[in-house]
Amino acid sequence: MNKPELIKKIIQKKEFSQLPKRDVEIAFSHFEKRQTSDEEKIRLIRELLHKVFGAFTSQKLLSPKNKNEEWILRKHLSTRERLPYYSELYKKLLKDFNKFSIIDLGAGVNGFSYKFFVDAMPLPRPTPDPAQTFIKKILLPRSRSPAPRSPCHCLTLPLNYPEYIAIESVGQLVELMNNYFKENKISGVAYHESLFNLKKIKKIILETGVLLPKEPTMVEKVKILRIIFLFKVLDSLEMLERDYSKKLLKEIAPLADKVVISFATRSMIKQKKFKVERHWILDFIKENFKVLDDFELGGERYICFEEE
Repeated sequence: MNKPELIKKIIQKKEFSQLPKRDVEIAFSHFEKRQTSDEEKIRLIRELLHKVFGAFTSQKLLSPKNKNEEWILRKHLSTRERLPYYSELYKKLLKDFNKFSIIDLGAGVNGFSYKFFVDAMPLPRPTPDPAQTFIKKILLPRSRSPAPRSPCHCLTLPLNYPEYIAIESVGQLVELMNNYFKENKISGVAYHESLFNLKKIKKIILETGVLLPKEPTMVEKVKILRIIFLFKVLDSLEMLERDYSKKLLKEIAPLADKVVISFATRSMIKQKKFKVERHWILDFIKENFKVLDDFELGGERYICFEEE
């Protein structure tokens, strides 16, 4: 089989059926020249894709029906581990911010933790103010449904409520989050995009946090602080392209007021402490950015930093 035929065969499996073409092609490149059978290539590429995109995700998340936030968060290994600590985590990460936009790269199903963002905001909690309501038009990914859908989705955002933008490669999770945001009238949207499409990622970041006035008499634009999350993402990126994490951070950090990365310090199943120190990325961050915080919570280490 030639390359297009092999890729078509690879994504026939439901787990990989809605991955960006770019991600599948990068995985394919690791084994393209290997002298082995087509069946073995398909097996190896699927194995790599599973390690990068499917290891944390339950198959039940690919087609859930009428499940609440906690059920969803418990079916994804990363968010299940984080669930008991969300309140403490977000209060720690967002303590210096009152009006903010979160851009969550490689979000998984983290959008279902939105209520914890609001809970983390300083007291007294903000209430929607009709005089400070803005409209944001967001281009959504194409729907796979045969029914036509408008390419533009409008969010009505209270000025003092957080805006949440998720970028995720697994299309089923993107659809899951967007349905949740719409049904619960949440100021959030998920994009189906590869994190290797750096030009598109930067464009989404730059469009985030800029709100357009609902009324012509209001201020033309309001800039809200941007916070970028990369929770347990960098290791996965490195599996597909070595040192891409450094390139990504150099490009996106200047666009944000704060960047937060995390990685596991314990195995998810046995909770055994890892010996890996990840000096390759920690030294890079210390050399190129100003570190704001470094702490461990619930088997996950968080590094917060900003551009110097």
